[in-house]
Amino acid sequence: MFEEKLVELQKKIGIEFKNTDILLQALTHRSYLNENPSWPLEHNERLEFLGDAVLELVVTDYLYKNYPNPEGELTNWRAAIVNAVILSKISGKFDLNDYILLSRGEAKDTGRARQFILANAIEALIGAIYLDQGYEKAEEFIQRFVIVELPEIIEQKLYRDPKSKLQEEAQDKVGLTPTYEVLKEWGPDHARNFEVGVFLGQEMAGKGEGLSKQEAQQVAAEDALKKKGW
Repeated sequence: MFEEKLVELQKKIGIEFKNTDILLQALTHRSYLNENPSWPLEHNERLEFLGDAVLELVVTDYLYKNYPNPEGELTNWRAAIVNAVILSKISGKFDLNDYILLSRGEAKDTGRARQFILANAIEALIGAIYLDQGYEKAEEFIQRFVIVELPEIIEQKLYRDPKSKLQEEAQDKVGLTPTYEVLKEWGPDHARNFEVGVFLGQEMAGKGEGLSKQEAQQVAAEDALKKKGW
């Protein structure tokens, strides 16, 4: 069954792996190992770590070569295209959700937690492509599935996320750059929750919770914008 699904996925992404174990590892969520301790492969978090770096480099390189805009704008655009919401949406282009190996409990959850699982799995898949096929193939994959979203992000101003807006407003109005601090975290390793505070100097201007530090930071920034009336 696994072999058939792997063949299917490779056809959808247009890449034939030399070592399909690397692809299978990219699809193995930590929770799956809890229920299947004899599974011969590691979970996908190390591949996710690698893929995240490859994704950021490819997107950064593309932005640098194709847009003469200042560094701040390029940073915002990059952040917008590599966030969990966009990546989980992109995963639908090749039905990645159908191939991830999850615990029974995780498989039932279709909310925000699933978005992060899908986004992380895309990064793990990029890491697997890089290891198995090299940088150029990883770059082709990212161009085909991720960078094509960039024109819409710029046109619709989807990069104007709360964190970016708070930074602009805070620097303009009070001459300070917001800083973020994790106030607490809880939950199992594969489903951590974070509470983050955003500070303007010594003042905690807002706080928020999320299923990743990045999400909690965005919620905290939104909270601060509301409280400050910005």
